[in-house]
Amino acid sequence: MSDIDSDSERQTPAPSTQPDPGTPEAADAPFDELLSPLHELHVEAGASFTDFAGWQMPMRYSSDLAEHHAVRTGGGLFDLSHMGEILVVGPEAAQALDYALAGKLSAIVEGQAKYTLLLARDGGILDDLVVYRTGKDRYLVVANASNRELVARELRDRCSIFDCLVEDESDEIALIAMQGPIAEEVLRNVEGFDVPLVDGRGLDGLKYYRAIPADFRGHNVLVARTGYTGEDGFEFYLGPVAAAELWVALLETGGGSGLVPAGLAARDTLRLEAGMPLYGHELDADTFPEQAGLAKVVALSKEGDFVGRAAIEEGPSSDARVLVGLTAEGKRAGRAGYSIVLPDSAHVVGVVTSGALSPTLGVPVALAYVDPDYAAVGTLLHLDVRGTRVPASVVALPFYSRKK
Repeated sequence: MSDIDSDSERQTPAPSTQPDPGTPEAADAPFDELLSPLHELHVEAGASFTDFAGWQMPMRYSSDLAEHHAVRTGGGLFDLSHMGEILVVGPEAAQALDYALAGKLSAIVEGQAKYTLLLARDGGILDDLVVYRTGKDRYLVVANASNRELVARELRDRCSIFDCLVEDESDEIALIAMQGPIAEEVLRNVEGFDVPLVDGRGLDGLKYYRAIPADFRGHNVLVARTGYTGEDGFEFYLGPVAAAELWVALLETGGGSGLVPAGLAARDTLRLEAGMPLYGHELDADTFPEQAGLAKVVALSKEGDFVGRAAIEEGPSSDARVLVGLTAEGKRAGRAGYSIVLPDSAHVVGVVTSGALSPTLGVPVALAYVDPDYAAVGTLLHLDVRGTRVPASVVALPFYSRKK
């Protein structure tokens, strides 16, 4: 079913149930036991691991700071094989997704991607997604790892009244991201990686939030110019066994130019600097898109009903907290759960959802939900950092934007 050539189509048995003994993942456990197909490569590289939605994923290989700076100045390679990939295919796939999701997916063209939301009927956010249109009647929905089963279940339920099929293909697809200023240069020089012409210009024609099928040494790969770091880069969707070969090839090609493996810790500080929300922190089932600054993601102009429409049109309460960016004085950063108070009182007006000392900017930054009366850029507030008040100011997002 997949637009990516899963390894199960090239060899028997399928690696999701019994890996080829000659591949790295076979030395540990099959792909469906929540170990990435790249797990042994991470072990060999000295990665430290963390549990993420039941997956053992690399937290870091060297240091969080080194990996963060590598992505900003050179390149970083991320294993994202824990993400969920769900295929929606059929004559009414476009109409089904228009009903199931907040965005107008029927409006994107083949080869285009769109950021969108899966809403609850009461308007809350069940997950944020990226959807690729990979054919006239084919869409690839990418879900957060922690919400994979929920998204698949909701899509099956919501699309059941349409002429289409919903298939969870997560176990057949691995995902690698290469992010940073040298990403395009590295990709151009990988031996055996063939990207067909796009508008006659090859990779030059692959614009942001676009994707194209490619070939890597006989394996089909979906190459997307998307990412979660604020830098230019690519995401590669391909079969689990081929992923290990691509990972090695990318590092062999780009290692001398500054490409390094990077873990989830660096990914978190990178996305925070770029002002990108993380599900479970800035987004959840109790938060309306409008509160999170995502009102434009909801296509109220599309015809017909969609799940959550009535609640979205009614909107959140007038006193519902809204998401803002904060920069603080000194070096003490606010962390998730820290309270935000007024400078001249102990009155709590918000809470930090994500925070860190920005490696790029050298100042503490945070995303936080605050009462709407205190959300204007320039508003002075205090972070309660373990009993110590730290002055902070509301600033426009993102904190960091790359030079183009």
